[in-house]
Amino acid sequence: MSILEIILLGAALSMDAVAVGMTNGMTQPKMRLPRAVETAGAFGLFQFFMPLAGYELGAAFAHYIVKIAPVFSFAILAFLGGKMIYECIKELVHRGKRSLAEKEKKNAALKLFVQALATSIDALAVGITLLALEASGTLALPALFASLVIGGVTFVLSLIAVLVGKKAGSLLADKAEILGGAVLVFIGLKIFLESI
Repeated sequence: MSILEIILLGAALSMDAVAVGMTNGMTQPKMRLPRAVETAGAFGLFQFFMPLAGYELGAAFAHYIVKIAPVFSFAILAFLGGKMIYECIKELVHRGKRSLAEKEKKNAALKLFVQALATSIDALAVGITLLALEASGTLALPALFASLVIGGVTFVLSLIAVLVGKKAGSLLADKAEILGGAVLVFIGLKIFLESI
């Protein structure tokens, strides 16, 4: 696998993180640049770590990882998306209570962790592929550096997506939370259906 192919692999693996990052930007149009960098950094870090974890787990668990990852990702993203939709509708019905932004701040770190985990689980299987390629001598970079490339590509693309999402969120106002939740559910469903 050449360096260009590793970069393209990183771009392909980052697409779920990019979509979720854009959703985060849409639902938080006033997000400051450090928070956008933190969001993209979380996605990039997980996309770096997961291939390494898959590489270390090796072929012994490959069969199980490939089977369980899509179901796990779907469950997490569907839950997060459904919760976002529910809270937005509840807020629209009960105006004047604690704002969505205040609630969002309270759970922001946990939510970002769960999103980054859910969008990077498929990279575990990629780590197993890296192990096989390295053993056959066809991997252009050691697995650690290949994972760094994957994480770096994810970081850059996710940051762009968050910033684009912020612009779209400003236009959508309070409907962005519903749209963002629907996007998360859709991404989870897509991951699940692609595995069938």
